[in-house]
Amino acid sequence: MILDIKNVVKLYKNGRGVEDISFTLNNGEVLGLLGPNGSGKTTTMKAIAGLVRIDSGEIEVCGVDAVANHEDAMQHTGCLIEAPALYEHMSILRNMQLAARFYPDISDTDINEALQTVGMNRYTNDKIHSLSLGMRQRVGLALALISKPALLILDEPANGLDIEGMVLVRHVVQRAAAEGSAVLISSHLANEIQQCASKVAVIHSGRMLGMRDMGEIMQSFASVEDYFMNEVAQNDGILGGIQQRVRQNP
Repeated sequence: MILDIKNVVKLYKNGRGVEDISFTLNNGEVLGLLGPNGSGKTTTMKAIAGLVRIDSGEIEVCGVDAVANHEDAMQHTGCLIEAPALYEHMSILRNMQLAARFYPDISDTDINEALQTVGMNRYTNDKIHSLSLGMRQRVGLALALISKPALLILDEPANGLDIEGMVLVRHVVQRAAAEGSAVLISSHLANEIQQCASKVAVIHSGRMLGMRDMGEIMQSFASVEDYFMNEVAQNDGILGGIQQRVRQNP
């Protein structure tokens, strides 16, 4: 098992966040977190990556306690969460070289391979400040791939990308899974999740409403979008209570 999350809670002062999030992710699986903006997808991913401190629960990455031993767990993890953190005045290559220092045994070949995978190997000497939003997103994706991670976390990776870029993301996800990585990807677009995930978790108002294998979803529903709407409708009472609590704690 690559990722094991049990009963994770992270609530902010305004009442938003996530509650009782639990799921597992194995080698070769692609789990799509599907939910609207503000549903808790990014908070869940930040909790796994150690970018926020959880209130309670357990997170293990490759058998390592990611809360108590964050650095050890992150050795197995590649992340693209929100906008990539890049040094504007440095070249793409220099940014990649600096990121490589956080992992053991990353070679120039590994860097070039990651850049080639995302179609940025021709621009290695370009400064970050000269890049478009889509090109920056591709560099961020290359940074996530640089260590050939066992766990790949991609938060809305298609943001800022054109049609070719969106197809590239799907290719990267499918290739990583085929090579044995576990992939956790989020989106508010059901169609994007449908085209690359092997199972889907619906998240809404900080709660996980349901999770099913893609095959089961497509047997029972016309699309992932229909599955999402069904889960929301089935949990209408729970969601109403959560939303009322958030309004009472602005």
